[in-house]
Amino acid sequence: MKEPLRQDHYKTNPGQKKESDAYIAGRGAQFNTKNRFLKEERSKEHQEAIDEWEEAPVATQYLEQESKTIVNKVDSPDVGMSYSMNPYAGCEHGCIYCYARNVHEYWGYSAGLDFERKIIVKINAAKLLRKFLMHPKWDATPIMLSGNTDCYQPAEQKYQLTRGLLEVCNEFNQPVGILTKNSWILRDKDILQEMAKKNIVSAMVSITSFNEELRRAMEPRTTTAKQKLKVIEELSQAGVRMGVMMGPMIPGLNEHEMQRIMKAASDHGASFTAYTFIRLNGAIKLLFHDWLYKNFPDRADRVWHLIEQSHDGKVNDSRWGVRMRGEGNIAKIVNQQYKKYGKLYGMNAEEWSLDRIRFRRPGQQGTLF
Repeated sequence: MKEPLRQDHYKTNPGQKKESDAYIAGRGAQFNTKNRFLKEERSKEHQEAIDEWEEAPVATQYLEQESKTIVNKVDSPDVGMSYSMNPYAGCEHGCIYCYARNVHEYWGYSAGLDFERKIIVKINAAKLLRKFLMHPKWDATPIMLSGNTDCYQPAEQKYQLTRGLLEVCNEFNQPVGILTKNSWILRDKDILQEMAKKNIVSAMVSITSFNEELRRAMEPRTTTAKQKLKVIEELSQAGVRMGVMMGPMIPGLNEHEMQRIMKAASDHGASFTAYTFIRLNGAIKLLFHDWLYKNFPDRADRVWHLIEQSHDGKVNDSRWGVRMRGEGNIAKIVNQQYKKYGKLYGMNAEEWSLDRIRFRRPGQQGTLF
């Protein structure tokens, strides 16, 4: 049986949005969901039932810490990576659909506003990576930078942890992939260009919509689609193999933009693509529902039901191989578009892989293999 969600208190006249003075501009989530790991905490999940509530300040906090590890083994077989590293936990970009929100609960925080404003900074990230790569059994398997949260989120302007990780990778000739939706990656063009000459780096830029109203609401602190295309163009001209990630595709909101995104990315130098279909697991279900009815009340019912139709009557599916693509007619149409326009614009046409042969440890003569 489907778990009902109250919708009546979000419905307004079509076209109206953000009527409440309490709407927090510049944030995706509007409240903190309950942390499933904490026995006692304060949370606001039905705001109409609370007469008095005082939210914590919405300013971003950077929480510096000495971490124990930086490279993580990825056990999920359908995410296209074997290892990932994330210099930050939590993400100020505030994408309302982000699956990484649930991970923030492991740190003792909420997947809602806490995820966007309590950013854990792993200040010893580069040191940990160097130690990891020095292990004699490490075989230079490519590592994904930003397998969870964006490595070029605003915190990078201050801490430059991603820059430090790239410097270590360049020194060891460790192959690495990057996924971002921020133009701050351009600041590292010099080192990315060096790594590209050795074929040890590739990057993807995430573009979900050319509709600025939708982008500002859905992923409020990311850069514009126009600027993301500039990133693809500038880095591809510098020799970096560039791709575009279209994720997630959301029926009734942005799935119709897939062709335009792929063509624009191709025109600006992208040569490969990927996409995901919306799924709302864990606390994201509550957060997305709240966001949807507040921002797009005129189409919220339709969008919600289309998502349900694509996940067997639910809004989430945990089955590997299905969860990222959805199922049913709508998901099938999206997948058909992806294949059709990918072929039309010459995406994913070549077999390509990062070079592992160059890997070496400092002081080591020759290559590892």
